[in-house]
Amino acid sequence: MHRPFDEHLHQSFQPGSRPHPTTDPPGPLGAPAEPDPARIDPAVLGALLDRHGWRRRGGAAGRYTRWTPPGPTAGGPSLLVPESRAFPDYEDLLGEALTALACSAVPSARDVLVGLTVPSDEIRWWRDVPQGVSGTASWTAQEQLRSAARQMLLAGALAVRERAGYYGVRHRRQAQASLGGVLVGPAPGGRTLTAFLPVRSGRAVAVRLAHALQAAREAIDYQRAAGGMEAFDTAIRAGVSRELTEALIALVRGSEGARIALAWSPAAGVPQGCAARMEPVEFSAGDLPALRQAGARYLQDEPSVPVRITGTVVRLRRSGPRGSGTVRLRVLAGAEVPHVRVALDEEAYRTAGQAHLMGLPIRVVGRLESRGGFRRLTGAAGVTPVPVDDAERDRLMKSLQENLDFFGEAGDEED
Repeated sequence: MHRPFDEHLHQSFQPGSRPHPTTDPPGPLGAPAEPDPARIDPAVLGALLDRHGWRRRGGAAGRYTRWTPPGPTAGGPSLLVPESRAFPDYEDLLGEALTALACSAVPSARDVLVGLTVPSDEIRWWRDVPQGVSGTASWTAQEQLRSAARQMLLAGALAVRERAGYYGVRHRRQAQASLGGVLVGPAPGGRTLTAFLPVRSGRAVAVRLAHALQAAREAIDYQRAAGGMEAFDTAIRAGVSRELTEALIALVRGSEGARIALAWSPAAGVPQGCAARMEPVEFSAGDLPALRQAGARYLQDEPSVPVRITGTVVRLRRSGPRGSGTVRLRVLAGAEVPHVRVALDEEAYRTAGQAHLMGLPIRVVGRLESRGGFRRLTGAAGVTPVPVDDAERDRLMKSLQENLDFFGEAGDEED
């Protein structure tokens, strides 16, 4: 990781992201790492330059094109990009263009290099907030933007695994792990943020977010026009969820509006079922009531899930030496959650305690309740120890012995 580049961004965007790989400022110790010219398609470079506002200024027909930087720096050094690999010295010319990009002070030059180094779909957030000194945004506004972007990516990753109105803790670990390859890089001023989702690992998330954001926008428009919430029910199939509505609320709240845009990797092409060029999806403060109402609806309507869970007992609690009690299980199989709390009758509680003493997991059937984020199992039945081999039993025993707060207190009910 290159520490000179906005190190706090990496920390605040975790889990599921890592910083921009080409963000060291140029200096006497050398420019950022450049892609290998031999592996770069000139057409892809041209498409990325065009996407990020560079201007084509002619060139030699059939040989190369000339590109100048966007904005007020348009009079700066230009890039010569060969039109194809058929150009005799295309590799040398391409290498010079990449070196110029690596040394360029133009912010978009770094984005172009990322798109070349790691073929990625780009998601960009804009948040309209009051400008501070020299066009900057406040620290709080920047943190809100990063947090909302992180929530939105996680909502997209959750929707890839399953369509649901509310996930709670279900699938969260897997969704976070799927975002491990995401690259992030802020634009100057702190009012925008770009995430680069590598095509190999992140395209499914980008596609799901593209559909979900459009569906959310249409559902809000329908609710504001007709007063009904039915469109939000249908939008679940597109990937809209309470997690996404919460991310949108976090993005818009305290601002004058926000936009999200997606652009596909030119190296990988347009995914099936998506438009080649997608217009930014916009949200404003007037959308917040509909988003809040939709989130509450998703939370209330998401049904419980029948499951058959195998897990190790990590905590036992009951009010006296006899009677029913509550156990907390670390889930090994049967549900996409890390832990569940289960209320058991006296006999089942005794079985769970004996299984713990023997270093064995237990199996239990019940319904995973949405209330509280899918952390509780109700209607528990069929509690039985699960045989394991000696090596696995020793591993489980060692893990449980390290848990010093095995016997829980009354105040730990929300763990």
